[in-house]
Amino acid sequence: MMFRVMIAGLLIGLAVTSHAEGILFKVPTRDGVVTTLFWETAPDAKATVFLFPGGGGGFGKFEDGKATGGNFLVRSAPYFLANGFNVAIFGRPNDMDELGWTERTEPKHMTDAAKVLEFVKQKSGLPVWIVGTSRGTVSATAMAINVHDPAIAGLVLTSSVVRFATPGAVPRQDLKAITLPVLVYHHAKDACKHCQASEAPYIIKGLSNAPVKKLMVVDGGANPTGDECAGQHWHGFIGMEREAINQIADWIKKPIN
Repeated sequence: MMFRVMIAGLLIGLAVTSHAEGILFKVPTRDGVVTTLFWETAPDAKATVFLFPGGGGGFGKFEDGKATGGNFLVRSAPYFLANGFNVAIFGRPNDMDELGWTERTEPKHMTDAAKVLEFVKQKSGLPVWIVGTSRGTVSATAMAINVHDPAIAGLVLTSSVVRFATPGAVPRQDLKAITLPVLVYHHAKDACKHCQASEAPYIIKGLSNAPVKKLMVVDGGANPTGDECAGQHWHGFIGMEREAINQIADWIKKPIN
C-alpha cells in the first residue's frame, strides 16, 4: 500500500522523564496513542540520527539517563554522540507489544514515525539521518519512501533485511521512490537468513533515483554469541561497534558513492 505523510502541526501533552544525559519522551502520535522516544544531544552537534532498532522494536529500559537495550544501534548510541550527532531512538507505540514485520510498513507506523520526527525537529533544527538495523531497516526504508520532510538528509541501512520472501524486505519496497543519499552497511559474516550479505547489492540496484548510494561490506569484531539474527552476533557488529559507527559517521559527514 502506498502511503504518504506530510508533516504539520505541533505536539502537545508530552510525558517526560529526564536524567543527567538522555531524556525519555512519550510523544502523542495518533488518537489516544503515544510513542516512546529516547533523546540525547551532542555538544556542537552536526546532525541528528533517527534510529530504528531491530527485533520487536524499542530500546530497552530507560535507566540513569541511558537506553539499556542490547541492539546494535542502541548500545552504540554513545559512539554516535562522540561523532557529533544528536541521538533520537524510536521506541514503540503503546498500542503495540512489538513492531513485527508487516507492522513496520503500515500507515499507522508511518504516522507514528512522522509525528516523532516532527517532535525531533522541534528539539533540534539540524538535518536528520534515518538509520535502521535488522528489522529496523524495514521501518527506515518505509519512512524514507513515505514520509516527505525536507529535514530528512539521508538514509543508512545496517544489517538490512534483504531476503525477498520476508515481509517488508528492503528490496521489496519502492526503492526507486527514494531520492536521498543511502548507505548500505553490512557485515560479511552476517549469518541471519533474512540478512545475507550476498543479497545486499539488490538494494543498491533498486535505488535508481538516489543521488548517492554506497554499499560497504565489512569484516571484523569478535566473540559472536547467541542467535545469528540478534545483536550479539556478527549481525550486530559485535566487537566492532566503535569502528562501525565511526565509518558510518564519516560517510554521513561526506556521502560518496
